[in-house]
Amino acid sequence: MTAIKFTQGWIRAHMGDDRGANLVEYALLIALIALVCIGAVTALGGGTSSHFSEITSELG
Repeated sequence: MTAIKFTQGWIRAHMGDDRGANLVEYALLIALIALVCIGAVTALGGGTSSHFSEITSELG
């Protein structure tokens, strides 16, 4: 049983409806999107920074 299914089952048992489960699903989705964005910025940040530094030095 995955952690997500466990959490959904626990919330359903304690809430009595699906609203809490939907909230958990949306929260996990937002957390996953944030992790992907942070990973992309981390991976591409150094190269982009050096590229902009080169452009700035050529313009100045």
